[in-house]
Amino acid sequence: MPYFVYQITEDKQLQCIERIEKYRDARNHVRELRSQQASNDTSLIRLIHASSELEAERLLLTTREAPVEGDD
Repeated sequence: MPYFVYQITEDKQLQCIERIEKYRDARNHVRELRSQQASNDTSLIRLIHASSELEAERLLLTTREAPVEGDD
């Protein structure tokens, strides 16, 4: 499964920047993009592992439940 690099704006607009097959290459690309971001740029650069672009977008837009605190 490939890795997808996305830019996410404040209003939750997703833009697929790139599709990369190897994790190490994808991770390094995301780090480079984040370091090049302007200080006033509030968009997020995210890396996601998914089988397709559609699945990646679904995963990025799905809100996760807060972890349950308490007895283990």
